Amino acid sequence: MRLLVIEDEVRLAEAVARGLRSEGFEVDLAHSGPDGLWRAREGSYSAIVLDILLPGLNGYAVCRELRAGGDRTPVLMLTAKQGEHDEAEGLELGADDFLRKPFSFVVLVARLRALVRRATNAPDGVLSIGDLHLDPTRRRCFRGVTELVLTARELDLLVALARRVGGVATKRELLAEVWGFDFDGAENIVEVYVGYLRTKIDRPFGRNSLQTVRTLGYRLVDDAVAA
Repeated sequence: MRLLVIEDEVRLAEAVARGLRSEGFEVDLAHSGPDGLWRAREGSYSAIVLDILLPGLNGYAVCRELRAGGDRTPVLMLTAKQGEHDEAEGLELGADDFLRKPFSFVVLVARLRALVRRATNAPDGVLSIGDLHLDPTRRRCFRGVTELVLTARELDLLVALARRVGGVATKRELLAEVWGFDFDGAENIVEVYVGYLRTKIDRPFGRNSLQTVRTLGYRLVDDAVAA
């Protein structure tokens, strides 16, 4: 399991990472809100450990941005504050659990394993297009029995296309659904990520399931039966 720890106290973050790695987790670190948000969006994680007091963007804002973008990765928030209002605000923004500093490492590991277990046991909603299988809840993707390693953004884009299987999605629709209505970058970011996906889900398998529909947009099909 791969975890992201977003904590600006470098020594604490590194100590937590060492401990988690000794428990068998893979761990990435970020020490600011903006860097943590970027890593969370671009990586694929089983859970996120998120401090509240972060430079650049606090933990509440990071959690809010992730949930607004449709990212359901379990979030365990860390706080040095005392009081129910802080905890309530985090939970209302989409956090899954809270842990106050100083905390027991044993409790941290137990909480994380429980969060991952609950996410893994969530109701099944696998999307299948031929032998391409996507599990939005567990954030996993397979071509046949081969698991594909996708970034969070790639997976979100693929899910958006899979939910319209056979139908055409325009760039504007995909931008709004995957990047958010307030995205002010260039539309060709969709084309760039479509290219990334093709190198992972199609080309290694000699497939052509992610198709461009000229002047309209993109569609995902079962290429074994595609016209």
